[in-house]
Amino acid sequence: MSSIPNTAIRPRVVIVGCGFGGLEAARALRGSAIDVTVVDKTNHHLFQPLLYQVATAGLSAPAIAAPVRHLFRKQPNVTTLLGEVERIDVAERQVLLQGGDALPYDHLIVAAGATHSYFGRDDWAAFAPGLKTLDDAFEIRRRILLAFEAAERENDPARRAAWLNFVVVGGGPTGVEMAGTLAEIARHTLPGEFRHIDPASAKIILLEGGTRVLQAMPEALSQRAKEQLEKLGVEVRVDARVTAIDATGLTVAGPAPGGDPAATSYTIPSQCIVWGAGVAASPLGRLLAEATGSTTDRAGRLVVEPDLSIPGHPEISVVGDLAAAKSHVPGQEPTPVPGVSPGAKQMGRAAAANVLRRLAGQPSQPFRYRDYGNLATIGRNAAVVDLASPMGPVRFSGYFAWLFWLFAHVYFLIGFRNRLVVLMDWGWAYWSFARYARVVTGIEGAKKQLQE
Repeated sequence: MSSIPNTAIRPRVVIVGCGFGGLEAARALRGSAIDVTVVDKTNHHLFQPLLYQVATAGLSAPAIAAPVRHLFRKQPNVTTLLGEVERIDVAERQVLLQGGDALPYDHLIVAAGATHSYFGRDDWAAFAPGLKTLDDAFEIRRRILLAFEAAERENDPARRAAWLNFVVVGGGPTGVEMAGTLAEIARHTLPGEFRHIDPASAKIILLEGGTRVLQAMPEALSQRAKEQLEKLGVEVRVDARVTAIDATGLTVAGPAPGGDPAATSYTIPSQCIVWGAGVAASPLGRLLAEATGSTTDRAGRLVVEPDLSIPGHPEISVVGDLAAAKSHVPGQEPTPVPGVSPGAKQMGRAAAANVLRRLAGQPSQPFRYRDYGNLATIGRNAAVVDLASPMGPVRFSGYFAWLFWLFAHVYFLIGFRNRLVVLMDWGWAYWSFARYARVVTGIEGAKKQLQE
């Protein structure tokens, strides 16, 4: 095992993960007399709220991603490394990477993020990919586009119908946005490009196991989102729990719409299923819990102290989707921090600030989350907005909510170039309905899918 060389004698901070939390933590340490090492298993920071746009060919990958090294080129106290963490040696204060390298640290900030949860049925992943990484987006885009291609070649009506059944599992923001965009592709982008099928005949089904979509939002906005989805042509089914997924489709608990009301389950034949129903913390959370003797919640997130540190280990902070953190407002009961990007950003900055306080011999401060609200887009000219303000909640939907969502996301993108590219692509797509990022990669996989 080799140790990454470090010639300085300044305090060493290692940040695992360069998502929203890790990026903000590193930026908050700018100009400090400390050495920061950021390690990530990819070489890019990803703006995940727009990842579904890559999956649906609305944007190209570089529009929502930026090289990690480029982001820190003007921050000389930051070293970036491409590598995957194998385990953390708490006693020796070392982060051990695959390949045998070791990163010594004085303070550690873990922002490893989350992955998909199939609720104990990981075998479903092969048939219903989730959406967390660029690789996931490319795979989903491939499956969507090739489903239309296979339907064009299919002579059997039943098999053709299966190719044109697109099912999105999960009625959260990702599921809602994915379903709405799929409907736009089928109704507006692809018509006129095929000779043997009508893409507009594709059926887009959104399955939600709860009683309504967007359950984190007020009920009125949730209902409005459902109405806007149905207006786009999405079939929304609530109280629909998926019980099985295989190569032919999926099984859903409950009576089928328009079917036998006495039935307790039904099947949906489909060759294109997108999973957005469950989130689990990175496996690194379990490894860190074992190493520190700390506890995790049901999703595998580490239960942290008010200042985001691990109990008994003030030198280790956990932020973002890996932390079961609470917001501590003076005079109020602590409340859970939602798993959204503003929460990760704020936790990253707070963890970095507490590192600086500890190095200065000052006590750390409890984390306080500032809730700015929730946004979700449904499709063209359709979105819902729930904002927090000093005067109370501000809630609206429709065209102006869609404009607000659009400009808010452009504003928070990394880099001027990305903002400009996204605005241009969206502007052109709005007026032309075209999506020019419809490139299929993985040719061998493509041939196999078309032959099945």
